[in-house]
Amino acid sequence: MAQIGNLGSLITFEVSSDKILTFSKLTRTVKGRWNTHNVISGKPVSEFLGPDVGTIQLPIYLSVMHGVKPIDILDAINDAVENGEAFTFVIGGRKIGNYQWKITNASEVWGSVIKDGQLASANLTLTLEEYA
Repeated sequence: MAQIGNLGSLITFEVSSDKILTFSKLTRTVKGRWNTHNVISGKPVSEFLGPDVGTIQLPIYLSVMHGVKPIDILDAINDAVENGEAFTFVIGGRKIGNYQWKITNASEVWGSVIKDGQLASANLTLTLEEYA
């Protein structure tokens, strides 16, 4: 097994001959907070207030063909969102950001549903926000 990283104990991203659970096209946004003060007869003056919370968009493909049970992962994600849990996000042994991350949104698109109503595939997009 080749572990890629994890979102706390919620998800372990890995690639092996038995299982593929990873993401693609992670988008991270880092922002600053600014205020603008109007000046009579002059250009506005900007003031840096400090860093703003970062965000991450994390698309994940789930498939029974990749050795995962999509519904189990979706249920665990939904529980974490509804319970307001925060997690350390690690990729390649490196902690992403200085704080933990909360899941502010989990959007799921169900793909194939097979025998006995089993969810065979789904696309999941997580929106994470720094939890300072």
